[in-house]
Amino acid sequence: MTVTGQDVTDYVERVRAALADLPPQARDELTEDLPEHLTEVAAEADGSLVDRLGTPEAYAAELRAAAGAGDPAAGRRVLERRIAVMVGHARTRIDRVDARLGPLLGHATAGEFLRLLRPAWWVGRAYLAAMLITAISTDGPLGLLPRLDGNWFVGLLMFAGLVVGSCWLGRHTSELRIWQRWAVHAGAVGLILFAIGGLLVVDDNARLGADYGYQSTSVQNPYDQVQDVYVYDSEGRVVENARLFDQNGTPIRLGWPACDDPALPDVNPMQRGYPYCPEQAPFRPRPPAVAPLPPGSTGDPGVSPAPTGPVAVPTATTPGAPVPTGPGTADPTAPGTPVPTGSAPTTPPAPPSVAGPAGEPLPTATR
Repeated sequence: MTVTGQDVTDYVERVRAALADLPPQARDELTEDLPEHLTEVAAEADGSLVDRLGTPEAYAAELRAAAGAGDPAAGRRVLERRIAVMVGHARTRIDRVDARLGPLLGHATAGEFLRLLRPAWWVGRAYLAAMLITAISTDGPLGLLPRLDGNWFVGLLMFAGLVVGSCWLGRHTSELRIWQRWAVHAGAVGLILFAIGGLLVVDDNARLGADYGYQSTSVQNPYDQVQDVYVYDSEGRVVENARLFDQNGTPIRLGWPACDDPALPDVNPMQRGYPYCPEQAPFRPRPPAVAPLPPGSTGDPGVSPAPTGPVAVPTATTPGAPVPTGPGTADPTAPGTPVPTGSAPTTPPAPPSVAGPAGEPLPTATR
């Protein structure tokens, strides 16, 4: 027998008539969802509403009891029935969506496809449970491997045990009691929320450029105390108006002018070149390099080098003999005449003669 909309309307009206002695607000609250409830009950199976729920007057008594005006047990039964109807209504809608998504996945229903993935979910559930235990027992950032108190080997053993337990629970879930099944489902929802939170943390670390798995360490910048920069060339001279750039062409700015030099331009120090204070350079420039002297050079451009070969030496002449002069003849007594050096043999000069009384020369002693 098919239940029509008119049947639902008549049933509601008879229930409201049985509750006419209640205040209008209480009656409206009790029968607010009654039409939808009756429609869902009629769609679940064949039979009239009276066959499924009883007479409208009996149903009104159950509603009255649920409102606290009758037997507590009857009110509890009505509440359970209402909850069951709501669950059935939600299940009906889910079944409709399931049937529509099934062909897209190559199966009659999406549930049939998801049942094929149950073993993968059992392993994933064990992994999420192991990572949750790792987060509780380990003080620090999470990695990809489960750990127990920081020990990855013990963590893998724990994960293997959880896989076995999760697979057993997956095969025997239908044999559990209702509250146990609800506990299993609630635990699965909690693990999924934990997984979503972990993914968000990893995404934040990736977007911020943080190194996942490493703790940040505060290190003092060695350039915090730099006030000026001095650039020297290969000769040890300070290079003025120097500018520093990194590999991307971005200027490198260090320090702040610590000198009060009126000659400094009145501009932003970030636009000046280094050094800010050239007079405060820490190192003096090195002396200029001197080229090595060639062999035999005295270093004085006004003095000629002394000859090193044999030189002709004038021999002794008799008194009164003329001394030869002229081009090519060197005067040994003239200033600037080179002094003969070397091993050429020379004749010793004759001893001076002494004149006698009559002007005759006296004999000299010889060796």
